Amino acid sequence: MTRRIGLAAYGLWMAVLAAIYFVVPDSWLTGVWTVISASSVAAVYVGIRINRPRMARTWLWFWAAIVFLAASDLAFNLTLPGGPARPPLTLSDDILLLISFVLLGVALIKFARAAEPERDRPALIDVLVLILGVGLLVWVLTVEANFQQPQTGVIADVLLIAYPVADILLLGLIVRLVTAVRFTPAVLLLVLGTVGYVVADALFRVGRVDGAWPIGVPLDLGYFALYGFWGAAALVPSMRKITEWELPRQRDVTVLRLVLLAFCALIPPAILFYESLAFESVRHGVVIAVASLVMFLLVLTRLGYLAQRLREQIARERGLRDVTAALVSAADNEGIADALDDGIRRVLGPGTNYRFLLLTDGVNSETPGRHMGILPTDRSHEAIRALREPTLIHSGDLPAPTADALGARRVSDGRQTLILALPLPIGEGGEKPDTIGAMLVDAAERPLVSAQDRLAVLASQAALAIDRVALSEKLRKRTSEEYFRALVHNAADVILIVDSDDRIAYASPSAQAMFGDIDLVGSGLLEHSAPAERHRAERVFRRLQAQPADSADLNSRGSTDWTLKRADGTAVQVEISVRDLRDDPTVRGLVFTLRDVTDKRRLERELTHRANHDALTGLANRALFAERMQKAIDARRGVVGVLFIDLDDFKVVNDTLGHASGDQVLKAVGRRISAALRPHDTAARLGGDEFSVLIDDAGEPADVEDVADRITRALREPYTIAGHQISCSASIGIGTTADAEDGAELLRQADLALYVSKGAGKSQWRRYQPELHTTIVEQLELRAELDHAIHNNQLVLEYQPIVRLSDGHTAGFEALLRWNHPTRGRLAPDAFIDVAEESGLVVPIGEWVLKTAVEAARTWRREHPTGAPYVAVNVSARQFRTPGFVRLIKRELAGHGLPPSCLMLEITESLLLRDDEQVWDDLAEVRRLGVRVAIDDFGTGYSSLSYLRHVPLDVLKIDRLFTGTIATSAQQRALVDGIVRLAHTLGLEVVAEGIETTEERDLLRRTGCPYGQGFLFSRPMPLPAALRWLRLKQLAA
Repeated sequence: MTRRIGLAAYGLWMAVLAAIYFVVPDSWLTGVWTVISASSVAAVYVGIRINRPRMARTWLWFWAAIVFLAASDLAFNLTLPGGPARPPLTLSDDILLLISFVLLGVALIKFARAAEPERDRPALIDVLVLILGVGLLVWVLTVEANFQQPQTGVIADVLLIAYPVADILLLGLIVRLVTAVRFTPAVLLLVLGTVGYVVADALFRVGRVDGAWPIGVPLDLGYFALYGFWGAAALVPSMRKITEWELPRQRDVTVLRLVLLAFCALIPPAILFYESLAFESVRHGVVIAVASLVMFLLVLTRLGYLAQRLREQIARERGLRDVTAALVSAADNEGIADALDDGIRRVLGPGTNYRFLLLTDGVNSETPGRHMGILPTDRSHEAIRALREPTLIHSGDLPAPTADALGARRVSDGRQTLILALPLPIGEGGEKPDTIGAMLVDAAERPLVSAQDRLAVLASQAALAIDRVALSEKLRKRTSEEYFRALVHNAADVILIVDSDDRIAYASPSAQAMFGDIDLVGSGLLEHSAPAERHRAERVFRRLQAQPADSADLNSRGSTDWTLKRADGTAVQVEISVRDLRDDPTVRGLVFTLRDVTDKRRLERELTHRANHDALTGLANRALFAERMQKAIDARRGVVGVLFIDLDDFKVVNDTLGHASGDQVLKAVGRRISAALRPHDTAARLGGDEFSVLIDDAGEPADVEDVADRITRALREPYTIAGHQISCSASIGIGTTADAEDGAELLRQADLALYVSKGAGKSQWRRYQPELHTTIVEQLELRAELDHAIHNNQLVLEYQPIVRLSDGHTAGFEALLRWNHPTRGRLAPDAFIDVAEESGLVVPIGEWVLKTAVEAARTWRREHPTGAPYVAVNVSARQFRTPGFVRLIKRELAGHGLPPSCLMLEITESLLLRDDEQVWDDLAEVRRLGVRVAIDDFGTGYSSLSYLRHVPLDVLKIDRLFTGTIATSAQQRALVDGIVRLAHTLGLEVVAEGIETTEERDLLRRTGCPYGQGFLFSRPMPLPAALRWLRLKQLAA
């Protein structure tokens, strides 16, 4: 109550001073302000003395900062020239103010570190990002503006920089404090005071650009907020919590924090964007670049800390798993003590001194460990046993015997240390589980509080272990002869006692279920073993008789499985364990325990077979294939060969006839492959339509090639599936140990050979040759370089005119792709388009070509509004089948404002080979847009004439193969003439490609071919040259 009255009195006093400040004459302002600052200084000091925080020295740093701040204000006010205005710059108060900032920064850093068990470096980096972003903004808006004003020299310039920097750092440190400590009234008051001061100081610094700033204005409320709220922050009792240890809270990254960080990170590009639009040149390019670099490094550092935390968490979890396993396997309380000792040492880290004590009602006597004891609970521990969550308690709050047993430390100044009390929960108690006591840990405060979550896990595992040991002890004590008899009579396992004469002296009742209707007592155990195993069983039995021991396990002397014979002659597989109790007067024999594992072993064999064989074909799977391959290589009996088999066009079978028919084909393939092999060779299915073959002990590589040839011919024969004749050949790659040193290299070579085989066509096999590696590596390098080419702007388009043969008018341009390779020079598409198709890069390349070509067509149309040429773009089959391709065309045409008639797509005949309804629909939709479609290289593909009547086309392009020989071959002239007349009959325009001589042009013109392109008219040229071409053609017209 007294503290509340004092806090209220202080608040009333500061409010009265604030009112007086704004009503007294200007000559009194210095005195009133001095009283305000002195009141805050006194309040902070009194608060430290009354509340006695845990780290009083840190609060004294804070108090010293306010003292120097008050002295700075006093010195500043004494330098006033007499009028009610502050001078532009002073020096007498600046040193005191800067010292105040330094002391305040030290205090806020110590506040944040005192409340955190672990240094939260990512949070510190977030604050630095905030400081950097806001600092850049302040620099651009205020600091540089101050430099443009006439100043008093270098010191003035330094001060102009120092104050905004100090304000920003102060704001960042207060944000860091809020993220580190529990948000209490004291923290709120510190935040309010700091925000008020920073806002007021920022406005003051902006105002001083003009040279002076009036005093006694509402702006001073910000400075007054600092004194008032900071003094109140020291008076409220919650100020103690700022420097008190507390258990770590789960701090999630909030949306507000992400938004704030995103805002700060976007400040540099936002300023750059603004200046690039508002001014002729960027004014603060260097500052923005430096800020962006530093911010990028901060982000990288934060990611590094996140990765480090992940590694540490994985290491801690691995350690906890080891300790948990030790606790699970502990057989007594001493084992639990040792496991906990090891676990706590791992959790707290090497070099940390600690002691711990288990207070539990799960034991009845002390079990000392190297650093601890396990003690039973009593009435003095009721408060500790009532704990349901980890709690920090002072060592003085422990009962004296418990504190003595724990050996609780005291620090050098006699203060009590903090003890972490962790409940020992058992059962499924929901939010408040049952407990059997608590674990007390005494260690240095920082590592103790930091590790409380992991220690809580150890405590819970220890509780389960203690409970388990206690239950085991109870069960052991309950064991008696009567209890044993009940177990034996009702057990499914058979218990036999064999005397020194090797005769069965006792058989449990369950023996009848295992052996049948037979009297075992008096018979020899070996009489009931299967004939095939009797010799081995006798040898093991004699060894047991000759080497007596307290206990024996057949697993250490032979197989634990025996095959015994039932009364009806059938076999039963049993698992046997034995205990030697010949020295026990109540037993005097070997005790055999027999468990029927017949069904278990059968299931194990089935599971083993399933684990090593393909479920569909029954062939070996990848794991068994790899195992047998390694064994064959290790044996080194001869040449070992591996065949990788990949079915050609199997996807077509699945797509047309369904997966059920595809499965039938796979089964038939497996049978044919197996039929082509020797008995000791291995056929395997790796997955999908991929098979492999292991050829063991071949005489030479040619023998492996013969196997591949047999398999190729066998798989070439058609299959009859569900009444359909299906052809499904295969490509095979061969690797042999003649070229490979180990299994990994052998598989890699077979894979490379398969790659070459599939490239050579269907139903082929290839054996790995050293020169194949170089070729494939070059292709892979070209593929990687092509990926970089897309991102490094190495691809360019050139444009070849398409002219009207009658008058030379330019009707359009064909966009031709080129690659400016950094080492191979300028490459045409023939050098890399196959690689692009295989890798899928043809899709992004095609999108880039379409966008660039449409933009070029828009340029032509802008310069030539009437009669602008169209642009023809080659589209691969894969790109056309990509979902969303038609939408891409619409988007590009709409985005560039280009009429569809200015675009023509050139497709190849391979797109039309499949009966794909989606392709037909997309072609029809493209033509409905107004985009024309041309068939490229007509006459060089498959079924060239059959689809012209059915495919929605506009233009037919005659390949250079025909036009290049039209002047020398009458047959070719007649063929071209027929193609042109056929196109006219179908309403298609004709464009002849590859015209190089005037004779070829004239012959084509006489056949009725209206358009052409080739070196006769122009080579492909870049866009600027194409523009000049159009201008010259326009002038010539």
